[in-house]
Amino acid sequence: MDALVVRRLGDPTLAPGGEDSPFAPVTGDHPAPALASPTSVRVRVAATSLNFATYLQVQGKYQERPTLPFVPGSDYAGVVDAVGPAVRRFRPGDRVCGLAPVGSFADLIVADEKQLFSVPDGCDLVAAGALPVAFGTSHLALVHRAQLKAGQVLLVLGAAGGVGASAVQIGKVCGAVVIAVARGTEKLQYLKTIGADHVIDSSKESIMESAKSFLKARGLKGVDVLYDPVGGKLTQDSLKLLNWGAHILIIGFASGDVPIIRANIALVKNWTIHGLYWGSYLTHRPPVLIDSLNELFSWLSKGLIKVQISHTYRLPEAHLAFAALRDRKAVGKVMIVMDSPVKSRL
Repeated sequence: MDALVVRRLGDPTLAPGGEDSPFAPVTGDHPAPALASPTSVRVRVAATSLNFATYLQVQGKYQERPTLPFVPGSDYAGVVDAVGPAVRRFRPGDRVCGLAPVGSFADLIVADEKQLFSVPDGCDLVAAGALPVAFGTSHLALVHRAQLKAGQVLLVLGAAGGVGASAVQIGKVCGAVVIAVARGTEKLQYLKTIGADHVIDSSKESIMESAKSFLKARGLKGVDVLYDPVGGKLTQDSLKLLNWGAHILIIGFASGDVPIIRANIALVKNWTIHGLYWGSYLTHRPPVLIDSLNELFSWLSKGLIKVQISHTYRLPEAHLAFAALRDRKAVGKVMIVMDSPVKSRL
């Protein structure tokens, strides 16, 4: 089978098989995985999502470092290829999606049946493969952790990326007033189409001045929930907009700069700071994660949320997908699609 194999840590934007590339050539002779237990399910992958965590993982910069060599990739969707004798929920031909620590950048992946979810009829498999990590992160952060309520003000940094765009949409489903921060005219226009009440171009405008002007015009005091996958200076500027009792959701550090939030200010302002590592729910709170994903699929089937696919690539062109993510060209999700040619909306 085809698989993208990380043979050494390095720059994921280098083409597989190159002298300096971390990836071995995609040759089609990687061994297909066998069913590992009676409750194992083998899935033929239709599409798998590229997340920033994977970009860091290939470089050895993520908090979890798999043993080399490994096949990267986390959330995916596809069709059941084979099942173990004790599997009761699925049979060959069923459409499913799932999530794994590694392994989805391949034609086939094996998972325990409890790690898989049925994809509802009418739901595109590429969209299903894009949903778990990005929308799952935002749903757990906003609904489960911050308990976002109608009428509250949500500030989303990095709003045009996969997790950011999902946070904007989930914020609107919850009835929040959403301020979305991104870079570039095209990204801001997209954010307006998915419901953002106010957009800020961080490359041209002061977040503080633009947000304060909007809040004043709406008769609002400040921000109730900060959703932050960026870090750095944007975080520091955003803290000045927070209300007493605000929730701060630490999602990641795409800027490469881990911010410092002073504990004495958090104390005086009664802020709640949430670290949100979505993947750890698989280990520590799987029922919460399952309920979250089920609600998201319900929202997707009802049209309350929409998965924006910005770029799609085939497996041998995965380095181009990593480059699109690195260069922040994506407006929405970057996907690896196993059986479709390269397509880009940018």
